[in-house]
Amino acid sequence: MNVLLSLSLLVLFAISVPVAVSIALAAVLSITFASPLPLMVVPQKMFTGLDSFPLMAVPFFILAGVIMTHGGISHRLVEFARALAGGIQGGLACSCVLTCMVFAAISGSSVATTFAVGSILIPAMARYGYPNTLAASIQASAAGLGVIIPPSVPLILYAVSTETSITQLFMAGLGPGLLVVLSLLLMVQVWCRLKGHGLRDGEGRRPLWQSTRDAFWALLMPIIIIGGIYGGIFTPTEAAAVSVVYALTLGLFVYRRIRLRDLPELFREAAVASGVVMLIISAASLFSFLISLSDLPAAIGNWAEIYLGSALTFLLGVNILLLFVGMFVETAAAILVLAPILTPVAVGFGINPVHFGVIMVVNLALGMFTPPLGVNMFAAASVAGIPVQRLFLPLMLPIACMLTALLLITYVPMLSLGLNQLLGT
Repeated sequence: MNVLLSLSLLVLFAISVPVAVSIALAAVLSITFASPLPLMVVPQKMFTGLDSFPLMAVPFFILAGVIMTHGGISHRLVEFARALAGGIQGGLACSCVLTCMVFAAISGSSVATTFAVGSILIPAMARYGYPNTLAASIQASAAGLGVIIPPSVPLILYAVSTETSITQLFMAGLGPGLLVVLSLLLMVQVWCRLKGHGLRDGEGRRPLWQSTRDAFWALLMPIIIIGGIYGGIFTPTEAAAVSVVYALTLGLFVYRRIRLRDLPELFREAAVASGVVMLIISAASLFSFLISLSDLPAAIGNWAEIYLGSALTFLLGVNILLLFVGMFVETAAAILVLAPILTPVAVGFGINPVHFGVIMVVNLALGMFTPPLGVNMFAAASVAGIPVQRLFLPLMLPIACMLTALLLITYVPMLSLGLNQLLGT
């Protein structure tokens, strides 16, 4: 069954069948031709995969991101970041990284971050003399924070697929997320000073106090959500619901950028995006069930123990694998298919599953803007109005920067586990 399951999935991916359909169809073929199981298992396992309280956080966070994009929150965050960092050379590019950090901590989605922040900052950077390719590459790489900084939809999916604590994963993602932020800020500063970009970034920015006042309620949002989770006030799923109510309140009554008649379209947009993710989750649940029956994790674990030998070598191999997978496979699908296979092997090597989850998510975040098929790269090129091929070369420096951070995150577990150990969780 292992051979048929793997080959059919690879063939379906290769001929561009949609990800959710590929996963489900590969599972159905395996059950039909290589298993004594009845086909009734298919709807049962697909439904069971969605019957999870933690998974309710996914559509809520997606809806919160949609409301934020249309509700004026992203614009105020951009103005605040400009006021904070815009006075130095390269400050506008640094503002892009900082805004993505805050927006990502609310929406949990890198693609939403690319469109919401990029639609404002890419044209702004172009007006202030940045090449379009540079502006788009900074945006594409910074938006990857959307899947690292908690709350993060990929971290939720990893938690559900491996039965790991979502709260522990959110705490573990904070340190690596901040490391990536600092590395990107350093890269941007060096890049701008070497190339002479960003000399006019201080022009037209508003006073810090004024931007802080205007963005106060938007800046309060991640504090409420993340502080509520870490403080034990509400669960991640409840936090997702709170984020929707809070974003809707800001959009309707505080910033007044959303009208009641806009709500059906916003809900439709969020429902479509959520439906895609949830269909992948249900198909991957069936796939994971078959994997567990086939003892594939044990077989891979035995192979890794013989040929890789140590945890250090195993992690290096996983990084290479996930970097390649992230270029071609949608993040949710990659996590839901690979996490149940690789996590037991990692645990067998003595690697903490929370740490391993962060490694997986950071790897896949890197794949989101890595040529040739990184989704953030295509989104940023679309916003900038340039062919995606023009971003391949400018993205090499952010990729090298992110790879350096990834190696530190991989081989210094305290970056991920330190906060959990400090709080005794």
